[in-house]
Amino acid sequence: MMNKKGILIVFSGPSGCGKGTVLKELIDKDDNVFLSVSATTRSPREGEINGKNYYFLTKEEFEQQISNDGMLEYAKYCENFYGTPKAPVLERLEKGQNVILEIEVQGAMKVKEKQKDAVLVFLMPPSMEELERRLVDRQTEDIETITKRLNTAKEEIAHKDEYDYTIVNNTVSDAVADLEAIIRAERNRNR
Repeated sequence: MMNKKGILIVFSGPSGCGKGTVLKELIDKDDNVFLSVSATTRSPREGEINGKNYYFLTKEEFEQQISNDGMLEYAKYCENFYGTPKAPVLERLEKGQNVILEIEVQGAMKVKEKQKDAVLVFLMPPSMEELERRLVDRQTEDIETITKRLNTAKEEIAHKDEYDYTIVNNTVSDAVADLEAIIRAERNRNR
């Protein structure tokens, strides 16, 4: 039997809905899932490792990647570029690995345009009240920042119908099980 190409999964959702927690648990359980590493032109923060946390590029290197069609998606934020290098993603897909891009809605739509076979999954909080509680409980930001995140969340949630699947993160274990089921179904799809 021939080795099937991997599935490209684009995973988005509002800040605080549990994307990182769900993906960590999924990756701990499944050796065939790879979380894509983004590239950035910002300087590394203390403890960050090139190739693990980000690919740290100069502005010139990043712009060269853009002009060579080397990015699946990219955006400029606070004077720095952020994006998804295409080559490592395509390499892993060809080897049959499933690749997850954890990116925001704007980037997801760019990937959808370029990679027609990408599977888009949106992670929802159970409610806006629960999302607010989770953001407050993290105790990492002031109320003004939390309010901005909640407003951004409403804007992001308005795009959920542009995704192939929506998962409500009531519990991490259920959200992981739902994501595993989506990957299994997509691996078995006749393409």
